[in-house]
Amino acid sequence: MPPVQLLFSSPAGPRSYGLLAASLIALSGCMTVGPDYSPPTMDAPMDWSQSLPIGVSSAPVDTAALGNWWTQFNDPQLNRLIKEAVQGSLDLKTANARLREARARRDIAASRRFLTVGSKASGTKASELIYYEGNAASGHYYEAGFDASWEADLFGGISRQIEQADAALAQSEEAYRDVLVSLIAEVAINYTEIRLFQERIRVTESNRDSQNRSLELVELSFAAGEVAKFDVDRARLNLDVTRSQLPSLKTGLDQSLNRLAILLGKPPGTLNAGFNEAKAIPSAPPSIAVGVPAAALRRRPDVRAAERGLAAQTAAIGVATADLYPHLTMSGTIGIESIDAGDPFTYSTGLFGLSPSMKWLLFDAGAVRRNIEIQSIRQEQALIAYESVVLRALNDVENALVVYREEQLRQAILQDAERSAISALDIANRQYATGEIDYLIVLDAQRAVLSIQDLRALNQAAITTSAISLFKALGGGWSSLAPPASAS
Repeated sequence: MPPVQLLFSSPAGPRSYGLLAASLIALSGCMTVGPDYSPPTMDAPMDWSQSLPIGVSSAPVDTAALGNWWTQFNDPQLNRLIKEAVQGSLDLKTANARLREARARRDIAASRRFLTVGSKASGTKASELIYYEGNAASGHYYEAGFDASWEADLFGGISRQIEQADAALAQSEEAYRDVLVSLIAEVAINYTEIRLFQERIRVTESNRDSQNRSLELVELSFAAGEVAKFDVDRARLNLDVTRSQLPSLKTGLDQSLNRLAILLGKPPGTLNAGFNEAKAIPSAPPSIAVGVPAAALRRRPDVRAAERGLAAQTAAIGVATADLYPHLTMSGTIGIESIDAGDPFTYSTGLFGLSPSMKWLLFDAGAVRRNIEIQSIRQEQALIAYESVVLRALNDVENALVVYREEQLRQAILQDAERSAISALDIANRQYATGEIDYLIVLDAQRAVLSIQDLRALNQAAITTSAISLFKALGGGWSSLAPPASAS
């Protein structure tokens, strides 16, 4: 339908087209095609399958405590590192950029509900005189005004697009939180690993010094003709084996420091000076509440992100379905025509144009229906992905509980073993000094002490790391650290 041009002086025109526009607005959105979204039910067990470790209970989770779980380790340096990571992590900055992009896309989708207005102005020089109301004028006339267009959401296609964009925005927010949860846990795990390497180095150096003193005593005994050269060689061999472990431990320490620096968004090596002083491995808190599986799933950002992804894909089916129906657009023009640019209102004509247009794809060889089918299949994939994330979330908690429980049981065994090994070494040293036993027994006792003490350090770090993994699996760490103001 071609544009209709009316003079403002026509009393019927603007009102007639205004009634038409009002009718279209009333009809807009009265029908929304495509499936309405219904959140999937979470098939979560009533309780955890594992017997809970010592200090872990199924009591309801304290959300505030879980949101700042790392403070329960009572380590100020760990608290500072996590704060630096949240400010400097490149992964978190990337997630923040994706979140801001999703918000902009949502605003674009929402803008389709409103009028699109543009201005125009033009001047024309005619090849002959222009007669306006009986008066001859120069061969120029001017036009100025505004154009506007608006698409009626007759079948809910625009509403579904906004619904899809809203869900995608929420999905990006949850993805940001998921990165935050993983980042905090990785910082804490790497920090624990650094303290573990420092403890293992301390244990190895302590045993090295003890073995070096033993070697000196054996060499004195050999010089006095009390022992054979064979005892000296075995003592030196035992010392060299212990010394050989230090370079690999120091390499592991440097690598852990470099990984931690990257997590903080800093160049490798920049954290080394802050760890010149060795400190103890952080201890897990004495009590941890895990609640029930369903509550943990509702708290996990990755589960929430997968659910919002399913919602977005469900809305995409409605967007595709809307292409089966007509698209109605209203375009309008309002302005003036004048033959005098300096005084546009003296010789002028008012313009009002309203142009409804309809677009309906009558034949497309089934492309629209195929697209609906594609979006429906993608919805099935999104549902499968959601169910997979739910299973992985439950598995994360169960595995963390298993490790935490078994390492606690192992800790008691290793404590007894360390006491026995130290006592055995003390007895062996006294008996060797009196000539009651061969030096090989002393060497075995020394190696046992080093091995047990190293295992004790590994066990203590494993308990701490499993506690960190449990906090992460429960979805802890994001509720107290909202997305930055530029993205929220």
